[in-house]
Amino acid sequence: MSTNLAKYIDHTQLKPDTKKAKITQIVEEAKEHGFASVCVNPYWVPYCYENLKDTDVKVCTVIGFPLGATATGIKAAETEQAIKEGATEVDMVINVGELQSKNYDAVKEDIKAVVNAAKGKALTKVIIETSLLSDDEKVRACELAKEAGADFVKTSTGFSGGGATIEDIKLMRRTVGSEMGVKASGGVRDLETTKAMIEAGATRIGASAGVDIIAGNEGTDAY
Repeated sequence: MSTNLAKYIDHTQLKPDTKKAKITQIVEEAKEHGFASVCVNPYWVPYCYENLKDTDVKVCTVIGFPLGATATGIKAAETEQAIKEGATEVDMVINVGELQSKNYDAVKEDIKAVVNAAKGKALTKVIIETSLLSDDEKVRACELAKEAGADFVKTSTGFSGGGATIEDIKLMRRTVGSEMGVKASGGVRDLETTKAMIEAGATRIGASAGVDIIAGNEGTDAY
């Protein structure tokens, strides 16, 4: 069971003070347990690629992270650079302020720029930052991600307060239907929560406590 569960997990390390030793650790853990990917800041993409290129573990990175207020052209360029260096999955943050201002065209074009930069080369996951949104805004963000051609919607960066909730996963799944992935991220640290997220409709879990999760232990490493 742990092997199957591992395939749901993006083994994550995005803290600003992350050192190479920690990246090496999560790479080795990902190899050992067969996680879906390691999810790291863009600086670490080349190193992870070199150490994972002969495995089934993907390299995932983040775009416009963690605020989402980076210029659209920079998000696209960041995506292109990350793919060039070995990333095959990119998790981009929407422009939350523009969504809340109902400037939906700008939000959609922002997502589409990353989708187009990644097209045919990397999966695109769209972080909507649920803790900052009303339910109506969550629905609209998911709709815009779907319209823009993204592969996944994702709950959270883990840097804006609250993380994933069962209710949000259910809402996001209802909104995007069966065609898109849904990633639960932020505060998922134990086996029970992980299973509940998957039962609610999550097809990927972002967590720094991946090893503890598959061991059935409660993790202690905040994400």
